[in-house]
Amino acid sequence: MKIHFVRNATLVVETGDNRILVDPCLAKKGTLPPFTLFRRPPRRNPLVEVPETVLPLLRTVTGGLVTHCRFGHWDHLDSKGARLLAELKVPVYCGSGDVRYLEKKGIRAVGMVPEKARPFLNGRITPVAAEHGKGIIRRFMGPGLGFFLDLPGEPSLYIAGDTVLTARVREVLQNLRPQVAIVNAGSAVLDIGKPILMPLDEIIEFVQTAPGVVVAVHMNAVNHCMTDRKTLKAKLLEMNLSEKVWIPEEGETLSLQADGSCSIPLDRGAL
Repeated sequence: MKIHFVRNATLVVETGDNRILVDPCLAKKGTLPPFTLFRRPPRRNPLVEVPETVLPLLRTVTGGLVTHCRFGHWDHLDSKGARLLAELKVPVYCGSGDVRYLEKKGIRAVGMVPEKARPFLNGRITPVAAEHGKGIIRRFMGPGLGFFLDLPGEPSLYIAGDTVLTARVREVLQNLRPQVAIVNAGSAVLDIGKPILMPLDEIIEFVQTAPGVVVAVHMNAVNHCMTDRKTLKAKLLEMNLSEKVWIPEEGETLSLQADGSCSIPLDRGAL
């Protein structure tokens, strides 16, 4: 298995002849509005470009996963990402409530409900409930999913999606024991309310609980994130956790063996 990191929460999971595109946000730098105007600097999004080196790979994807996309979540599916999925005519797995939204964009949506597994490639996929925030703000963020992939000959993979650390997330880490877990680690906030992604202490608990490799994404790309790569690297070093966490730069790739083992490229130059 290879994990190709594109930008923000966008990545490609390569397994055999299949390349699964996750949460495609492909807009040009600075072409979309800020998520927050007061709590964080009101910079236009995305903050960085999609690397030119990944563009040929994006044209070869054979399927898609969208964790959530209604209610203005363009950082997980923007118009450019939607057009790509529609043009390629690949099946895109999503929450059942997002099916109609995707179909209106010409996408072959496959709706799923939390905890109900179904066949996927030569294995299976289980959608996992995600809670996009705490308190009253969660109601406005809408429902979302994570995905647990169990594929023959590959490490088990948990894509947590946009979520805070919940009892269900802990259960997946402790009971399903994914060999690779992808966490959206930006600690995003809006101008009001509590964080809508895991704050730093919850990210650390996620890493401590995860039995295998952790891939930390959703940083340095949208203006409402409180945790950046430098901050997370420093905290992981302080907690002696850095050797199990990959914090990719845009365009980087991680290769994993069937048992989940890999050589994580540790870059401490930014510290």
